[in-house]
Amino acid sequence: MLKIKDDVKLEELEKFGFKYFNDVRSYRYGCLDYLKDSLEIFINNARVITMTSDRSILELDVLYDLIKADLVEKIYRGG
Repeated sequence: MLKIKDDVKLEELEKFGFKYFNDVRSYRYGCLDYLKDSLEIFINNARVITMTSDRSILELDVLYDLIKADLVEKIYRGG
């Protein structure tokens, strides 16, 4: 599982095209028209990255940019 590092200010995500949505207290990237195929990367309060829809080139490009900028870390679920 991937998450945004704890020491990263979430406002930094706006440089990568993310927008903050106060109603759900999260940053989202991508198409928000739910009548169409939604393409978004959802960053919740726990900083976990959740990708909806099929992985597209656009999502993977943004995720790659976040990783290259050293904003993302891999965490492991217990089990």
